[in-house]
Amino acid sequence: MSRHRRPTEEEIGLWEQVTHTVAPLPKARRPGAKETPTAEASPPGAKPKAKPSAAASPIAGPRPAPAKKPATLAVMDKRTRSRVSRGVTAIDRRIDLHGMTQAAAEVHLTRFLREAQEGGARVVLVITGKGSSDGQEARGVLRRMAPHWLSSPAMRDVVVGFEEAARGHGGTGALYVRIRRPR
Repeated sequence: MSRHRRPTEEEIGLWEQVTHTVAPLPKARRPGAKETPTAEASPPGAKPKAKPSAAASPIAGPRPAPAKKPATLAVMDKRTRSRVSRGVTAIDRRIDLHGMTQAAAEVHLTRFLREAQEGGARVVLVITGKGSSDGQEARGVLRRMAPHWLSSPAMRDVVVGFEEAARGHGGTGALYVRIRRPR
């Protein structure tokens, strides 16, 4: 039995009956496309709405540009992470945040990342430390806060993405950070 066979006359007739009974789906509205009112869209007996004139508009002049959405963070692909962890792709810069307060660490990290971007760095290593393993919740603050700082909207123009470092570079106590090219 062949995989591809021609439909029989009966199947063709059945298909034609089905295609005559279906209605096409409405076209998806494109962004920026003007919506045209249809008779089906308005309830019966309703008067069509008049378009507001440009003179009656409370805001004169061009519309403001929409707010710029921050870029989304990208996960480091498997190949790049492997190359960085094996040392094939060099880590351009490193920063060690051990012993800093939370406020000082955030300021140093922000300054470090902006300078790394200006210097053309592509991948940097941020060492936060693992924190204490004695069960105290106050320990490991920098390790918990660094991902929040890196993913903040203020850092999206600098950071492409980040990921936990390989064991040889600090494991759970360090992060690989990919730096966005300066514009």
